[in-house]
Amino acid sequence: MQNKLVRQFQPEDRSAVREICYLTGYLGESAEYYWKDRESFSDMWSGYYTDKEPESCFVAEVDGKVVGYSLGCFDSRNAWNPASVGTRHALLRGLIFTKGTGPAMWRTLFDVSSDLVLRRKLPMKPFMDSRWPSHLHIDILEDGRKLGLGKELINNIRDRFKTMGSPGLHLETVLENRNAVAFFKAMGFEVYKEPETLPGIRAKDGTRLHGLVMTMDLK
Repeated sequence: MQNKLVRQFQPEDRSAVREICYLTGYLGESAEYYWKDRESFSDMWSGYYTDKEPESCFVAEVDGKVVGYSLGCFDSRNAWNPASVGTRHALLRGLIFTKGTGPAMWRTLFDVSSDLVLRRKLPMKPFMDSRWPSHLHIDILEDGRKLGLGKELINNIRDRFKTMGSPGLHLETVLENRNAVAFFKAMGFEVYKEPETLPGIRAKDGTRLHGLVMTMDLK
C-alpha cells in the first residue's frame, strides 16, 4: 500500500518542484520536446511561487518522494510574467541563439508578428480580473496520478485563499490537454471565455495550441 501525503511546501522541496515543473511542462509530459533549458523553464513557471510566496504552495508525496505540487498566488498582480523571465534569460544567457531554446523563441516572434499582420487576436496576456484575483499551477508526475492527490492539492490552495478572503481563483491551461480540462471542470472550475491561440508552442503534429482560462468563485 502506498503512503500518500499532501503537505505545505518547505524550502528543501524547491529542487523537486523545479524538476517536476520541467518533467510535466508540455501537456503533462517533459518540456524537453520544445525547450531544453531546465533553469529558465523552471524559473518561468515555478520560480515566483517557491521563492516569493512559498506559504501558498503545497506538495504531494508518495512513499516519501515528492511527486506533485500546487503553486498558488493570492494576488496575481504580484506574480512574475513568464515572458519577462524568459526574455531576461534570453538576453543574459543567449538562449535565443541556443539550439535547445532558440527555435521556440524565434517561432514565438514569428507567430506574434503573423497574428498581428493577419489581424488575429493578440497572444494571451497574464489573466487579470478582480473577480478571480488568485491563481494556481498544478503538476503531478505520472506515478503520482490517479491517487486523489490532484484533488487534495487544489483543495488546499482553494481553502487557503478562501480563508484569506479572495473572491475567486483562476488557472490557465491548454485546451488540447483534454484530461486536465476535464479534471478542472470536475473540481468546479468553469471556462472563462473562448480559447486563444498560443504563440511559439506547437502540438507534435505541428499545429498550434490554444490557451484556456478557467475560473472558480470562492464566495
